[in-house]
Amino acid sequence: MKAIHKIAFWTSVFGVILSIIDFGFTQSEFSKQLIYYFYFLVLTIGVISTSFRYINKVSIIRIKKAFAFDLLSILFTLLIFYIHLFNRQTYSEDPILTQTIWIKLTVLLSFIREFSSLKINYKRTVLNPAQLFIASFLIIILTGALLLMLPNATNTGISFTNALFTSTSAVCVTGLIVVDTSSYFTEFGQVIILVLIQIGGLGILTFASYFGYFFKGGSSYENQLVFSDMINSKKIGEVFSILKYILLITFGIEFFAALLIFLSLDSQYFTSLYDQLFFSIFHSISAFCNAGFSTMKNGLYEDGLRFNYFLQIIIILTFVLGGLGFPITVNILKYIKYRIRKLLSFGKNKIGYRPWALNLNSRITLITTISLSVVAFLAFYTMEYNNTLSDHQGIGKVVTALFGATTPRTAGFNTIDFSTMLFPTTILIIFLMWIGASPSSTGGGIKTSTLAIATLNILSLAKGKSRIEVFKREIAEISVRRAFAIIFLSLLVIGFGVVLLSTFDSEKDLTSIAFECVSAYSTVGLSLGITGSLSHASKFVLIGIMFIGRVSMLTIVIAIFKKIKHQNYRYPTEEITIN
Repeated sequence: MKAIHKIAFWTSVFGVILSIIDFGFTQSEFSKQLIYYFYFLVLTIGVISTSFRYINKVSIIRIKKAFAFDLLSILFTLLIFYIHLFNRQTYSEDPILTQTIWIKLTVLLSFIREFSSLKINYKRTVLNPAQLFIASFLIIILTGALLLMLPNATNTGISFTNALFTSTSAVCVTGLIVVDTSSYFTEFGQVIILVLIQIGGLGILTFASYFGYFFKGGSSYENQLVFSDMINSKKIGEVFSILKYILLITFGIEFFAALLIFLSLDSQYFTSLYDQLFFSIFHSISAFCNAGFSTMKNGLYEDGLRFNYFLQIIIILTFVLGGLGFPITVNILKYIKYRIRKLLSFGKNKIGYRPWALNLNSRITLITTISLSVVAFLAFYTMEYNNTLSDHQGIGKVVTALFGATTPRTAGFNTIDFSTMLFPTTILIIFLMWIGASPSSTGGGIKTSTLAIATLNILSLAKGKSRIEVFKREIAEISVRRAFAIIFLSLLVIGFGVVLLSTFDSEKDLTSIAFECVSAYSTVGLSLGITGSLSHASKFVLIGIMFIGRVSMLTIVIAIFKKIKHQNYRYPTEEITIN
């Protein structure tokens, strides 16, 4: 039985590789036929392997959801067999049912099923969680770069440097581009970028670990320890329930956002219904993951889109939800559920008061996010009223100003020409980009909680307090130390980036270079228009900054240095003169 599962896994691997080759290269009729029939070999072995898993009936009872998935996938595979091998002539007039994309999708599902059933144990002695996290991003970035270099991914070919830059920008959900996404990449290339954005926003380990748990019904204690460290879960038993929430929230919000985007669009600006649908899905995922990629040449500044204020509001809501962070979003949803139940409950069924339904993390994050958004909106609206907002009237000025004030918080979309902003506004945008989104989100930056802790620390010092207290709670010392470490390391990386770019591209002005480096570090994707004209050396510098910004410099430092055991003694304390 184990031999069948191994054969099924490796044939599915080859099936996925052949799918990539099939998409990426122009095939002769003979090679098309060979690949076509190999797909069915993969599916046949996959069905046999899946069926063998349920010879032991206990498995069906133990993993009911996996059984439902397997049953549906087998039925779908049999339908594919029926249409394509036995009754293709009947459905030849239906272009949807006879598309080979369904075969390739089924092969991919077979691979996911077989891969998820592998027994993989992560050894902390080999790779600690930080090293594993970094390694996963490096692998996806390099894989994405190779995929983007496939002949059918671009219209005119692409260099390794530009492919690596684009892949890094997509996986690190940055949005900086050196080539125009809309015209340079084919539909296949754009799909690759979209998949890289989705994987980069959530993390490949999130998908791999949850699917493994889903199909096997459990996981080793070692694996749970690793993933609890990676998602900052305080309880090991909650690891996979949190992963489930992350996936449900992500796909749920992306689905509804895509639907609303589709309804907000004017079909006259698209060549077909398919193009309109692809635009909606692409921008929904790109917005929630705070990636900032667009299939339009000028992004949302394109004619027909920059005055579509309903579309802009949807995009704002989508990237704000993505930037809040999954733990915050889950806590908010639970709080709303608690308030609704409390409102509807009465008599014997009345729900009692529950303290801290909205936890300290959520309160600090929401207050900081709202405060930043309001102040940034008022500043942007005031300074740019007669400049970049001059083309808009009434509510249009308000929506565009709100978009301009919130998109620097790592979203990266543009509804104005950022290169024409006033200098004070540019400095404001740089500051907002540096702060970024909230922790455990799809966004980058030093994070809102870091800014909040730094501000509260200043206020505590001004009042002569030795502790940081807020909402009748004391902020842990480790949180304060981590916040200031993040601030220092971010300034260090950005500073080095500015120096290197100024050296390699000395003809560029310092404001544009600083803007570019902060945008790269905070994975924002906004630019003053110099990205495409940078030298190869500067592009590699930005690649490094984007990667460091996504995984965080603190994570890299933790990955490098070996943890030491705490000793059972403490040295005498002395105060150092600061000012």
